[in-house]
Amino acid sequence: MKMQPIFKQVKLASRKLNLLPEEKIINVLEQLADQAVANADAILAANQQDLARMDAADPKYDRLKLTHERIESIATDIRNVAKLPSPLGKVLSERTLENGLEMKKVSVPLGVIGVIYEARPNVTFDVFSLCLRSGNALLLKGGSDARDSNAAIVAIIHQVLEQNGVDKNIVQLLPPDREATHEMLHAVEYVDIIIPRGSQGLINYVRENSKVPVIETGAGIVHTYFDAFADLQRGKEIVVNAKTRRVSVCNALDCLVIHEDRLGDLAEIGKGLAAKGVEVFADAPAYAALKNSYPADKLQQATEEHFGTEFLSLKMSVKTVSGMEEAIEHINAYSSQHSEAIISENEQHVDQFLKAVDAAAVYANASTAFTDGAQFGLGAEIGISTQKLHARGPMALDELTSYKWVVKGSGHIRA
Repeated sequence: MKMQPIFKQVKLASRKLNLLPEEKIINVLEQLADQAVANADAILAANQQDLARMDAADPKYDRLKLTHERIESIATDIRNVAKLPSPLGKVLSERTLENGLEMKKVSVPLGVIGVIYEARPNVTFDVFSLCLRSGNALLLKGGSDARDSNAAIVAIIHQVLEQNGVDKNIVQLLPPDREATHEMLHAVEYVDIIIPRGSQGLINYVRENSKVPVIETGAGIVHTYFDAFADLQRGKEIVVNAKTRRVSVCNALDCLVIHEDRLGDLAEIGKGLAAKGVEVFADAPAYAALKNSYPADKLQQATEEHFGTEFLSLKMSVKTVSGMEEAIEHINAYSSQHSEAIISENEQHVDQFLKAVDAAAVYANASTAFTDGAQFGLGAEIGISTQKLHARGPMALDELTSYKWVVKGSGHIRA
Protein backbone atom coordinates (compact mmCIF):
# COMPACT_ATOMS: atom_id res chain seq x y z
CA MET A 1 0.00 0.00 0.00
CA LYS A 2 1.63 3.23 -1.15
CA MET A 3 -0.46 5.27 1.28
CA GLN A 4 0.44 3.16 4.32
CA PRO A 5 3.21 5.50 5.60
CA ILE A 6 0.72 8.39 5.56
CA PHE A 7 -1.91 6.29 7.33
CA LYS A 8 0.62 5.36 10.03
CA GLN A 9 1.63 8.99 10.57
CA VAL A 10 -1.98 10.08 10.99
CA LYS A 11 -2.74 7.21 13.37
CA LEU A 12 0.24 8.09 15.57
CA ALA A 13 -0.65 11.79 15.48
CA SER A 14 -4.20 10.98 16.58
CA ARG A 15 -2.90 9.57 19.85
CA LYS A 16 -0.99 12.76 20.64
CA LEU A 17 -4.03 14.83 19.71
CA ASN A 18 -5.89 13.47 22.72
CA LEU A 19 -3.36 15.17 25.00
CA LEU A 20 -3.61 18.67 23.48
CA PRO A 21 -4.88 21.33 25.90
CA GLU A 22 -8.28 22.70 24.95
CA GLU A 23 -6.86 26.24 24.91
CA LYS A 24 -4.42 25.29 22.17
CA ILE A 25 -7.16 23.73 20.05
CA ILE A 26 -9.22 26.91 20.35
CA ASN A 27 -6.20 29.05 19.44
CA VAL A 28 -5.48 26.95 16.35
CA LEU A 29 -9.06 27.31 15.14
CA GLU A 30 -9.17 31.06 15.73
CA GLN A 31 -5.86 31.54 13.93
CA LEU A 32 -7.03 29.33 11.08
CA ALA A 33 -10.13 31.49 10.63
CA ASP A 34 -7.91 34.58 10.48
CA GLN A 35 -5.51 32.96 8.01
CA ALA A 36 -8.33 31.76 5.76
CA VAL A 37 -9.42 35.38 5.30
CA ALA A 38 -5.84 36.70 5.08
CA ASN A 39 -4.99 34.15 2.39
CA ALA A 40 -8.28 34.46 0.51
CA ASP A 41 -6.63 35.68 -2.70
CA ALA A 42 -4.29 32.67 -2.80
CA ILE A 43 -7.18 30.28 -2.12
CA LEU A 44 -9.30 31.91 -4.83
CA ALA A 45 -6.42 31.74 -7.32
CA ALA A 46 -6.13 27.99 -6.72
CA ASN A 47 -9.90 27.67 -6.90
CA GLN A 48 -9.90 29.46 -10.25
CA GLN A 49 -7.56 26.79 -11.62
CA ASP A 50 -10.10 24.15 -10.61
CA LEU A 51 -13.03 26.12 -12.03
CA ALA A 52 -11.23 26.52 -15.35
CA ARG A 53 -11.29 22.73 -15.78
CA MET A 54 -15.05 22.44 -15.18
CA ASP A 55 -17.99 23.32 -17.42
CA ALA A 56 -19.88 26.22 -15.82
CA ALA A 57 -23.14 24.41 -16.67
CA ASP A 58 -22.13 21.44 -14.51
CA PRO A 59 -24.30 21.29 -11.34
CA LYS A 60 -21.09 20.82 -9.31
CA TYR A 61 -19.68 24.15 -10.52
CA ASP A 62 -21.46 26.15 -7.83
CA ARG A 63 -20.32 23.71 -5.15
CA LEU A 64 -16.75 24.05 -6.35
CA LYS A 65 -16.76 27.83 -6.54
CA LEU A 66 -15.30 29.90 -3.71
CA THR A 67 -15.68 33.65 -3.30
CA HIS A 68 -14.49 36.22 -0.76
CA GLU A 69 -17.97 36.12 0.76
CA ARG A 70 -17.94 32.33 1.05
CA ILE A 71 -14.47 32.34 2.64
CA GLU A 72 -15.67 34.93 5.18
CA SER A 73 -18.62 32.64 5.93
CA ILE A 74 -16.28 29.65 6.30
CA ALA A 75 -14.12 31.65 8.73
CA THR A 76 -17.22 32.53 10.75
CA ASP A 77 -18.14 28.84 10.96
CA ILE A 78 -14.63 27.97 12.16
CA ARG A 79 -14.85 30.62 14.88
CA ASN A 80 -18.26 29.30 15.89
CA VAL A 81 -16.84 25.79 16.24
CA ALA A 82 -14.02 27.16 18.41
CA LYS A 83 -16.60 28.72 20.75
CA LEU A 84 -18.58 25.52 21.20
CA PRO A 85 -17.97 23.44 24.33
CA SER A 86 -15.75 20.41 23.89
CA PRO A 87 -17.70 17.19 23.33
CA LEU A 88 -14.94 15.17 25.01
CA GLY A 89 -14.77 13.89 28.56
CA LYS A 90 -18.51 14.14 29.13
CA VAL A 91 -19.77 11.69 31.73
CA LEU A 92 -22.71 10.13 29.94
CA SER A 93 -23.64 7.92 32.86
CA GLU A 94 -22.08 6.71 36.09
CA ARG A 95 -22.85 4.33 38.91
CA THR A 96 -21.24 2.36 41.70
CA LEU A 97 -21.83 -1.37 41.73
CA GLU A 98 -22.74 -3.32 44.86
CA ASN A 99 -19.15 -4.58 45.02
CA GLY A 100 -17.82 -1.01 45.14
CA LEU A 101 -16.55 -0.72 41.54
CA GLU A 102 -17.04 2.81 40.24
CA MET A 103 -18.11 2.95 36.58
CA LYS A 104 -18.35 5.91 34.22
CA LYS A 105 -19.31 6.07 30.56
CA VAL A 106 -17.19 8.89 29.07
CA SER A 107 -17.22 10.49 25.60
CA VAL A 108 -14.03 10.06 23.54
CA PRO A 109 -12.93 10.80 19.95
CA LEU A 110 -13.69 8.32 17.17
CA GLY A 111 -9.96 8.33 16.32
CA VAL A 112 -9.00 8.68 12.65
CA ILE A 113 -11.78 9.84 10.34
CA GLY A 114 -11.49 9.45 6.59
CA VAL A 115 -13.60 11.83 4.51
CA ILE A 116 -14.10 11.20 0.78
CA TYR A 117 -15.70 14.13 -1.00
CA GLU A 118 -16.19 15.64 -4.42
CA ALA A 119 -16.15 19.25 -5.61
CA ARG A 120 -16.64 20.93 -2.22
CA PRO A 121 -13.42 22.68 -1.08
CA ASN A 122 -15.29 24.30 1.84
CA VAL A 123 -15.55 20.78 3.26
CA THR A 124 -11.77 20.83 3.82
CA PHE A 125 -12.09 23.68 6.30
CA ASP A 126 -15.35 22.46 7.84
CA VAL A 127 -14.33 18.90 8.59
CA PHE A 128 -10.90 19.88 9.88
CA SER A 129 -12.35 22.36 12.38
CA LEU A 130 -14.90 19.82 13.60
CA CYS A 131 -12.38 16.99 13.80
CA LEU A 132 -9.83 19.08 15.69
CA ARG A 133 -12.45 20.34 18.17
CA SER A 134 -13.60 16.76 18.77
CA GLY A 135 -10.08 15.35 19.08
CA ASN A 136 -10.08 13.36 15.83
CA ALA A 137 -7.29 13.05 13.26
CA LEU A 138 -8.32 13.39 9.64
CA LEU A 139 -7.58 11.80 6.28
CA LEU A 140 -8.97 13.87 3.41
CA LYS A 141 -9.61 12.35 -0.01
CA GLY A 142 -10.90 15.11 -2.25
CA GLY A 143 -11.77 14.70 -5.89
CA SER A 144 -9.65 15.83 -8.82
CA ASP A 145 -12.20 18.58 -9.50
CA ALA A 146 -10.98 20.49 -6.43
CA ARG A 147 -7.37 19.35 -6.22
CA ASP A 148 -5.77 22.82 -6.34
CA SER A 149 -8.26 24.37 -3.91
CA ASN A 150 -7.87 21.54 -1.41
CA ALA A 151 -4.06 21.62 -1.62
CA ALA A 152 -4.01 25.38 -0.97
CA ILE A 153 -6.33 25.03 2.02
CA VAL A 154 -4.45 22.13 3.61
CA ALA A 155 -1.18 24.06 3.18
CA ILE A 156 -2.67 26.89 5.26
CA ILE A 157 -3.92 24.42 7.89
CA HIS A 158 -0.46 22.83 8.13
CA GLN A 159 1.17 26.24 8.50
CA VAL A 160 -1.12 27.17 11.39
CA LEU A 161 -0.56 23.81 13.08
CA GLU A 162 3.23 24.09 12.84
CA GLN A 163 3.16 27.64 14.20
CA ASN A 164 1.35 26.29 17.24
CA GLY A 165 3.63 23.30 17.74
CA VAL A 166 0.97 20.78 16.74
CA ASP A 167 1.85 17.73 14.63
CA LYS A 168 0.62 18.53 11.12
CA ASN A 169 -0.03 14.83 10.54
CA ILE A 170 -3.33 15.17 12.38
CA VAL A 171 -4.63 16.09 8.93
CA GLN A 172 -3.37 14.79 5.59
CA LEU A 173 -4.68 15.22 2.06
CA LEU A 174 -4.40 12.11 -0.10
CA PRO A 175 -3.80 12.25 -3.87
CA PRO A 176 -7.02 12.77 -5.87
CA ASP A 177 -6.89 9.39 -7.59
CA ARG A 178 -8.90 6.19 -7.28
CA GLU A 179 -5.98 4.17 -5.96
CA ALA A 180 -5.81 6.38 -2.87
CA THR A 181 -9.55 5.89 -2.36
CA HIS A 182 -9.20 2.12 -2.66
CA GLU A 183 -6.36 2.04 -0.13
CA MET A 184 -8.21 4.13 2.41
CA LEU A 185 -11.32 1.96 2.13
CA HIS A 186 -9.17 -1.02 3.12
CA ALA A 187 -7.03 0.66 5.81
CA VAL A 188 -8.74 -1.11 8.70
CA GLU A 189 -5.63 -0.88 10.91
CA TYR A 190 -5.42 2.88 10.63
CA VAL A 191 -8.85 4.38 9.88
CA ASP A 192 -11.74 4.13 12.34
CA ILE A 193 -14.61 5.51 10.25
CA ILE A 194 -15.14 6.73 6.68
CA ILE A 195 -17.64 9.42 5.74
CA PRO A 196 -18.39 9.95 2.04
CA ARG A 197 -19.80 13.32 0.94
CA GLY A 198 -21.06 13.67 -2.60
CA SER A 199 -23.25 12.02 -5.19
CA GLN A 200 -25.30 8.90 -4.64
CA GLY A 201 -22.85 7.12 -6.93
CA LEU A 202 -19.92 7.99 -4.66
CA ILE A 203 -21.82 6.96 -1.54
CA ASN A 204 -22.85 3.64 -3.10
CA TYR A 205 -19.27 2.94 -4.18
CA VAL A 206 -17.88 3.61 -0.70
CA ARG A 207 -20.58 1.57 1.03
CA GLU A 208 -20.11 -1.40 -1.33
CA ASN A 209 -16.29 -1.43 -1.30
CA SER A 210 -15.19 -0.31 2.16
CA LYS A 211 -13.86 -2.66 4.81
CA VAL A 212 -13.78 0.30 7.21
CA PRO A 213 -17.14 1.21 8.84
CA VAL A 214 -19.04 3.87 6.84
CA ILE A 215 -21.44 6.62 7.81
CA GLU A 216 -23.50 7.60 4.77
CA THR A 217 -24.04 11.31 4.16
CA GLY A 218 -24.87 13.63 1.34
CA ALA A 219 -27.45 12.54 -1.19
CA GLY A 220 -30.73 14.37 -0.67
CA ILE A 221 -33.86 13.54 -2.65
CA VAL A 222 -36.06 16.16 -1.00
CA HIS A 223 -39.85 16.55 -1.11
CA THR A 224 -42.30 19.18 0.10
CA TYR A 225 -45.98 18.28 0.41
CA PHE A 226 -48.46 21.11 -0.28
CA ASP A 227 -51.48 19.91 1.68
CA ALA A 228 -55.15 20.64 1.06
CA PHE A 229 -54.97 22.93 4.10
CA ALA A 230 -51.80 24.79 3.09
CA ASP A 231 -51.59 28.59 3.24
CA LEU A 232 -50.91 29.69 -0.35
CA GLN A 233 -48.63 32.68 0.25
CA ARG A 234 -46.62 30.96 2.96
CA GLY A 235 -46.38 27.79 0.89
CA LYS A 236 -45.28 29.63 -2.25
CA GLU A 237 -42.42 31.32 -0.42
CA ILE A 238 -41.32 28.07 1.20
CA VAL A 239 -41.31 26.14 -2.09
CA VAL A 240 -39.38 28.81 -4.00
CA ASN A 241 -36.83 29.16 -1.20
CA ALA A 242 -36.33 25.40 -0.83
CA LYS A 243 -35.81 24.99 -4.58
CA THR A 244 -33.84 28.08 -5.56
CA ARG A 245 -31.88 29.40 -2.55
CA ARG A 246 -28.90 27.29 -3.61
CA VAL A 247 -29.69 24.53 -6.07
CA SER A 248 -26.46 22.51 -5.79
CA VAL A 249 -26.79 21.56 -2.12
CA CYS A 250 -28.29 18.38 -0.71
CA ASN A 251 -31.17 20.10 1.12
CA ALA A 252 -32.58 21.68 -2.06
CA LEU A 253 -36.13 20.71 -3.06
CA ASP A 254 -36.44 18.07 -5.81
CA CYS A 255 -40.14 17.20 -5.86
CA LEU A 256 -43.23 19.22 -4.97
CA VAL A 257 -46.04 16.90 -3.91
CA ILE A 258 -49.40 18.67 -4.16
CA HIS A 259 -52.93 17.75 -3.10
CA GLU A 260 -55.27 17.47 -6.08
CA ASP A 261 -57.66 20.02 -4.51
CA ARG A 262 -54.89 22.66 -4.69
CA LEU A 263 -53.96 22.27 -8.36
CA GLY A 264 -55.73 25.56 -8.97
CA ASP A 265 -53.01 27.27 -6.90
CA LEU A 266 -50.17 25.68 -8.84
CA ALA A 267 -50.01 28.53 -11.36
CA GLU A 268 -49.46 31.02 -8.52
CA ILE A 269 -46.76 28.84 -6.94
CA GLY A 270 -45.23 28.50 -10.38
CA LYS A 271 -44.76 32.27 -10.76
CA GLY A 272 -41.95 32.31 -8.23
CA LEU A 273 -40.33 29.23 -9.73
CA ALA A 274 -40.56 30.56 -13.28
CA ALA A 275 -39.00 33.86 -12.21
CA LYS A 276 -35.95 31.88 -11.08
CA GLY A 277 -35.79 29.83 -14.29
CA VAL A 278 -36.82 26.48 -12.79
CA GLU A 279 -37.53 23.69 -15.27
CA VAL A 280 -40.56 21.69 -14.13
CA PHE A 281 -41.36 18.03 -14.85
CA ALA A 282 -45.04 17.68 -13.97
CA ASP A 283 -47.29 14.64 -13.86
CA ALA A 284 -50.45 14.73 -16.00
CA PRO A 285 -52.78 16.65 -13.61
CA ALA A 286 -50.07 19.16 -12.67
CA TYR A 287 -49.04 19.60 -16.29
CA ALA A 288 -52.63 20.43 -17.24
CA ALA A 289 -52.79 22.97 -14.40
CA LEU A 290 -49.56 24.68 -15.52
CA LYS A 291 -49.60 24.51 -19.32
CA ASN A 292 -51.41 27.82 -19.83
CA SER A 293 -49.32 29.79 -17.33
CA TYR A 294 -45.84 28.30 -17.04
CA PRO A 295 -43.18 29.11 -19.69
CA ALA A 296 -43.49 26.42 -22.36
CA ASP A 297 -39.75 25.94 -22.70
CA LYS A 298 -39.48 25.23 -18.97
CA LEU A 299 -42.41 22.79 -18.63
CA GLN A 300 -42.30 19.10 -19.51
CA GLN A 301 -44.38 16.07 -18.70
CA ALA A 302 -42.79 13.94 -16.00
CA THR A 303 -41.69 10.37 -16.49
CA GLU A 304 -40.85 7.82 -13.81
CA GLU A 305 -37.17 8.84 -13.84
CA HIS A 306 -38.03 12.34 -12.63
CA PHE A 307 -39.26 10.98 -9.29
CA GLY A 308 -36.50 9.88 -6.96
CA THR A 309 -33.93 12.11 -8.69
CA GLU A 310 -31.59 14.51 -6.89
CA PHE A 311 -31.40 17.27 -9.51
CA LEU A 312 -28.78 19.60 -7.96
CA SER A 313 -29.86 22.19 -10.52
CA LEU A 314 -32.79 24.43 -11.47
CA LYS A 315 -35.02 21.43 -12.11
CA MET A 316 -37.80 19.84 -10.08
CA SER A 317 -40.70 17.45 -10.44
CA VAL A 318 -44.35 17.82 -9.40
CA LYS A 319 -46.47 14.92 -8.18
CA THR A 320 -50.25 15.13 -7.63
CA VAL A 321 -51.80 13.07 -4.82
CA SER A 322 -55.30 12.46 -3.51
CA GLY A 323 -54.50 12.97 0.16
CA MET A 324 -52.13 12.54 3.11
CA GLU A 325 -51.75 8.78 2.82
CA GLU A 326 -50.74 8.91 -0.83
CA ALA A 327 -48.37 11.83 -0.17
CA ILE A 328 -46.63 9.96 2.64
CA GLU A 329 -46.49 6.77 0.58
CA HIS A 330 -44.90 8.60 -2.37
CA ILE A 331 -42.33 10.39 -0.21
CA ASN A 332 -41.30 7.27 1.71
CA ALA A 333 -40.97 5.38 -1.59
CA TYR A 334 -38.67 7.91 -3.27
CA SER A 335 -36.98 9.65 -0.33
CA SER A 336 -33.26 9.34 0.45
CA GLN A 337 -34.25 9.98 4.11
CA HIS A 338 -32.54 13.37 4.17
CA SER A 339 -35.11 16.19 4.57
CA GLU A 340 -38.88 16.24 3.96
CA ALA A 341 -41.51 18.93 4.59
CA ILE A 342 -45.24 19.54 4.81
CA ILE A 343 -47.05 22.83 4.30
CA SER A 344 -50.36 22.73 6.14
CA GLU A 345 -52.50 24.61 8.64
CA ASN A 346 -54.12 21.35 9.78
CA GLU A 347 -52.39 20.30 12.98
CA GLN A 348 -53.62 16.72 12.72
CA HIS A 349 -52.11 16.42 9.21
CA VAL A 350 -48.87 18.01 10.38
CA ASP A 351 -48.59 15.59 13.29
CA GLN A 352 -49.33 12.61 11.04
CA PHE A 353 -46.71 13.69 8.51
CA LEU A 354 -43.99 14.31 11.10
CA LYS A 355 -44.55 10.88 12.63
CA ALA A 356 -45.01 8.85 9.44
CA VAL A 357 -42.32 10.25 7.13
CA ASP A 358 -38.98 8.51 7.57
CA ALA A 359 -36.18 11.08 7.22
CA ALA A 360 -33.31 12.55 9.22
CA ALA A 361 -35.08 15.93 9.32
CA VAL A 362 -38.80 16.55 8.91
CA TYR A 363 -40.31 20.04 8.67
CA ALA A 364 -43.70 21.63 9.07
CA ASN A 365 -44.25 25.00 7.36
CA ALA A 366 -40.54 25.66 6.85
CA SER A 367 -38.00 25.36 4.07
CA THR A 368 -35.79 22.28 3.93
CA ALA A 369 -32.88 24.70 3.32
CA PHE A 370 -32.38 24.75 7.09
CA THR A 371 -30.90 21.23 7.17
CA ASP A 372 -27.40 22.45 7.87
CA GLY A 373 -25.10 22.16 10.87
CA ALA A 374 -24.61 25.90 11.25
CA GLN A 375 -28.35 26.57 10.94
CA PHE A 376 -29.03 23.91 13.59
CA GLY A 377 -26.70 25.78 15.97
CA LEU A 378 -23.99 23.12 15.72
CA GLY A 379 -21.27 25.43 14.38
CA ALA A 380 -20.71 23.46 11.18
CA GLU A 381 -21.18 19.91 9.97
CA ILE A 382 -19.15 17.06 8.57
CA GLY A 383 -22.19 15.94 6.58
CA ILE A 384 -25.86 15.03 6.85
CA SER A 385 -26.17 11.41 7.92
CA THR A 386 -29.09 9.65 6.25
CA GLN A 387 -28.65 6.36 8.10
CA LYS A 388 -29.81 5.33 11.55
CA LEU A 389 -26.82 3.81 13.31
CA HIS A 390 -24.59 6.10 15.41
CA ALA A 391 -25.71 9.45 13.96
CA ARG A 392 -28.59 10.93 11.96
CA GLY A 393 -28.96 14.39 10.43
CA PRO A 394 -26.25 17.08 10.66
CA MET A 395 -23.09 15.51 12.08
CA ALA A 396 -21.25 17.96 14.30
CA LEU A 397 -19.11 17.66 17.41
CA ASP A 398 -21.19 15.24 19.50
CA GLU A 399 -21.65 12.95 16.49
CA LEU A 400 -17.87 12.69 16.05
CA THR A 401 -17.42 11.00 19.41
CA SER A 402 -17.79 7.51 20.78
CA TYR A 403 -17.44 6.51 24.42
CA LYS A 404 -15.50 4.21 26.68
CA TRP A 405 -16.12 2.75 30.09
CA VAL A 406 -13.84 3.96 32.86
CA VAL A 407 -13.82 1.52 35.79
CA LYS A 408 -12.09 2.20 39.12
CA GLY A 409 -11.59 -0.29 41.89
CA SER A 410 -9.52 -0.79 45.01
CA GLY A 411 -7.96 -4.17 44.45
CA HIS A 412 -11.13 -5.78 43.12
CA ILE A 413 -10.84 -9.30 41.73
CA ARG A 414 -13.61 -11.44 40.27
CA ALA A 415 -14.43 -14.74 41.91
